[in-house]
Amino acid sequence: MSRTGIIGILAALLVIVCAFLPWSVIESRHLMFTGMNGTGSSYGEPGKLSIILSVLAIIIFLVKNKWVSRINLFIVGFLLAWTFRNMILYSRCEIGECPSPGVALYVSLGAALVAFVCVLFTKERKA
Repeated sequence: MSRTGIIGILAALLVIVCAFLPWSVIESRHLMFTGMNGTGSSYGEPGKLSIILSVLAIIIFLVKNKWVSRINLFIVGFLLAWTFRNMILYSRCEIGECPSPGVALYVSLGAALVAFVCVLFTKERKA
């Protein structure tokens, strides 16, 4: 397995770990949101889709095939877009209340970006 594949797998695992860490905190209401716990808001649980996409990306990183690598480009691209959406959603101000975003929100976006770059630079086998 190439170095880019290993780094991509580690980045996808980091996205999974960040789904369980605090993404934002609203201190005036004593609320803490993670990717898996959105109680007290209408955010839902966007960490579930992040986990599903990351697991698919890990599986596809392990398979070396030309067409499967192209599918991984779509999956990790969607993961990157989804984590960017989560960053915007969880760090925006609403009705005069601004949450303090957690570090895990930005780490998740950075890890998804690293996984995307690894997909772009992974060498494909001809098949």
